[in-house]
Amino acid sequence: MLNLISFQSSALGALGQLALLGALAFTLAGTWLAVVGGLRADSRVTEATRRAVWAVFALVSLGTLTLMAALLGDDFSVRYVAEHSMRASPTWMKVTSLWGALSGSILLWTWLLSAYAFVLSLTLRRDALRPWALGTMFVSLLFFVGVCATIASPFTPVSTLLADGRGPNPALQNHWMMAVHPVLLYLGFVGLSVPFAYAVAALVTGRLSDHWVVVTRRWTLVAWTFLTAAIVAGGWWSYETLGWGGYWAWDPVENASFIPWLLTTAFLHSIQIQEKRGLMRSWNVWLIVLAYSSTVLGTFLNRSGIVQSVHAFAGGPVGPVFLGFLAFLLIVGIGLAAWRAPFLRDEAEVPAPISREGAFLAGNWLFLVFAFMVLLGTLFPTFVEAAQGRRDASVGPAFYNAFAIPLGLGLLLLMGVGPLLPWRRANGQSLMRALVPLLASGLGAALVAFIFGVRAPAVLITVALAAYNLVGLGLLTARAARQSGGLGRTLQAQPRRYGAYTAHVGLVVLALGLAFSGAYRQDAQATLNLKAAPRTLLREQLALTGLRQEDLGFGTSAIASVSIDGRPFEARLNTYTQAPGALFPAPAVRYGLLGDTYLVVTSIDPKGQWASVRLIESPLVSWIWWGTLIICIGAGLTLVSPARPQMRAASAGLAPATD
Repeated sequence: MLNLISFQSSALGALGQLALLGALAFTLAGTWLAVVGGLRADSRVTEATRRAVWAVFALVSLGTLTLMAALLGDDFSVRYVAEHSMRASPTWMKVTSLWGALSGSILLWTWLLSAYAFVLSLTLRRDALRPWALGTMFVSLLFFVGVCATIASPFTPVSTLLADGRGPNPALQNHWMMAVHPVLLYLGFVGLSVPFAYAVAALVTGRLSDHWVVVTRRWTLVAWTFLTAAIVAGGWWSYETLGWGGYWAWDPVENASFIPWLLTTAFLHSIQIQEKRGLMRSWNVWLIVLAYSSTVLGTFLNRSGIVQSVHAFAGGPVGPVFLGFLAFLLIVGIGLAAWRAPFLRDEAEVPAPISREGAFLAGNWLFLVFAFMVLLGTLFPTFVEAAQGRRDASVGPAFYNAFAIPLGLGLLLLMGVGPLLPWRRANGQSLMRALVPLLASGLGAALVAFIFGVRAPAVLITVALAAYNLVGLGLLTARAARQSGGLGRTLQAQPRRYGAYTAHVGLVVLALGLAFSGAYRQDAQATLNLKAAPRTLLREQLALTGLRQEDLGFGTSAIASVSIDGRPFEARLNTYTQAPGALFPAPAVRYGLLGDTYLVVTSIDPKGQWASVRLIESPLVSWIWWGTLIICIGAGLTLVSPARPQMRAASAGLAPATD
């Protein structure tokens, strides 16, 4: 690697490479210091470990800023810039090129990991877990910094200087969401390194009390929120960019982001049981090990080339290395958990099946089965290729929907009744008291939906469970407000609880959007002639009112102006310099509370006389985006500290808020 450092060939490239090599040196030193500090319980060595984290963060930041400067400055002496950027690209596209290809995306991951480690070093308590948590972060850093500084370095110089770069992937130039979705996804993936580090520290030291779970709840919740927003933002990107009118296709790389979300969601629910009842200690260790390992699995799938996906990077040398790191994480995590298994016993007795703990545990099993089935479907074509040597096997949406729909409905069912059940055990009377208003509201909502024409069984059940959940959350909130003297006091005293309730409301809204847009989506195509009479399509009147070309500087855009029931729409077909023969649709979408009108132009007459269009009507799609926003707001509320002790005492003096 040293022979690739040449200030004469590429000053910025040499500076960035030296920064990464320096970060690698400090990472090695920090790993050694963390182990020594942990074994000797030496606070001075641990303090040196913290300072090593700061050095790594500073050097990786320097490397990242250097690559950004090279991109913005069109320095085509840096290979990454020459291959993935070009002079004609707008500024925002040059910025997003940082994570638009393999080595740049790994550098972004590494920088975010060093940033999480830096923040962790500033907030860690001075206890026995401190050096080992930092050491675990250093192990992850050692892998990612090592990959960036060696086999996936973005700073290698080019042999022949180009006048202009090759430009970014055309598919990544088609929408501004490229600036949002990948960053959110990496923030979620990388954020899970912190609870994983705490879990490893607890296992190594044998300090297996509930402390590590309490400390990491906020870290996990932040990572989960980013991951939630990232998955839905990716769906919105697909909806706005690919021109197919959908948002989720069970693509292997989409699945790779969904699996950690499922496992992390299970972990967030089960740590509540450990905090409240001292149960599920071993379970939680296994969950966080699997959740963090699954982020590396997703990265491996994305960068190894073993799966076919519109989102995946081309295969390269990093695939086997990521597979090795995944194996290392699983071996270490599983080995430590097995070693400490005798000390991870639960304090309380096994909960009754009909209890709040029982509902949480059942939900966890559904999340685990869900994650396993998604993983199975994702890897099945790879298994077939390994066994039979052919790559034509595929798993379509029908396979995933066959289990995703019933499992999703089962989770909605448990989500509604779980918080209403008492801890430890619920007798038949309390169970019926909790269920009767929920079931009555659900049946009533399903009947109303049926009267208004809903016939799809899965949608009717979703409507019923939505009402069932909303009534349950309303009853809990009203009861607590009545006991504590007002809703305001209740929210101030217990923001964590009511933030969770808000997130559940958002999930209900999202579920309704998924159900209706999936079952009642309509799709039709037609060719429209310029200045011809309007055509009826899906009960809408469509007329082609104009065709024109627009020069983008880095490509061209063919624009079809269409009137739909008198409302103007402009749908585009874009072509880019790097792929002049490929067409990239940019649909025109009119969002509505009850449904979207989605217009795609599929082809345009070169002589400007006609255009073929596709019209899609999708009910309640926007509820997916609004539901996600509500989920994120609720997650943010759970991070708010409760009201001051005197305010809580005043509230408690009226009556405790129980549920």
